[in-house]
Amino acid sequence: MSENMNELQSQSAEELRKKAEVTSAKALQILIEEEAEGVVAEFDNPGALLEAAEKIRHAGYKRFEVYSPFPIHGMDDAMGLKQSPLGFIVFAAGAIGCIGALLLQWWTSAVDYPVVYSGKPLFALPAFIPITFELTVILSGFTAMVGMFALNRMPRFFHPMFYSDKFSKKASDDGFFAAIFVWDEKFNVREVKQFFQSIGGKNVEIIHRPLEGELAQQN
Repeated sequence: MSENMNELQSQSAEELRKKAEVTSAKALQILIEEEAEGVVAEFDNPGALLEAAEKIRHAGYKRFEVYSPFPIHGMDDAMGLKQSPLGFIVFAAGAIGCIGALLLQWWTSAVDYPVVYSGKPLFALPAFIPITFELTVILSGFTAMVGMFALNRMPRFFHPMFYSDKFSKKASDDGFFAAIFVWDEKFNVREVKQFFQSIGGKNVEIIHRPLEGELAQQN
């Protein structure tokens, strides 16, 4: 009789332990979804990633990124990206440099301190070309560098994608990833996960900061 009771008690304890583990796992999953900063999925090849980008855009998502070890032709159109304003910014900076150099040399040579050299005119354009060219190139190059960093919001020392170990290991080697982030108006963790699975995404992962429950499970 006592043996049967002990057996029942051990079974009850085992059932309680399993229920506690299930409950803990569900609670951890809810916490992960609450702390989610995005959802990332992996795709097999560049073509699959290009097709996925088009489907993401057509689904109405706007705040998403794709990651590839190399540029993929047509990806800008697939993502619906607008033309970069950097070219116009650099052109404006170059024009300012060109005009500024000519005005500076004209003012100093013909207005502020006019001196005649070997019978040459005070405003001798051929002599001003080197400085004009140099200032145009220097200002354009500097603006291109600063503008590129500013438009790309760089330097950025942290990004939510750094939380993904799989992304960190494969993104610059042979991995093709797409991610939708929490700042998208349509973002919903479960809906995004299902959407990625429906378009052929693999290894779908919720991006989130490490949680104490996960660390405890790992240990």
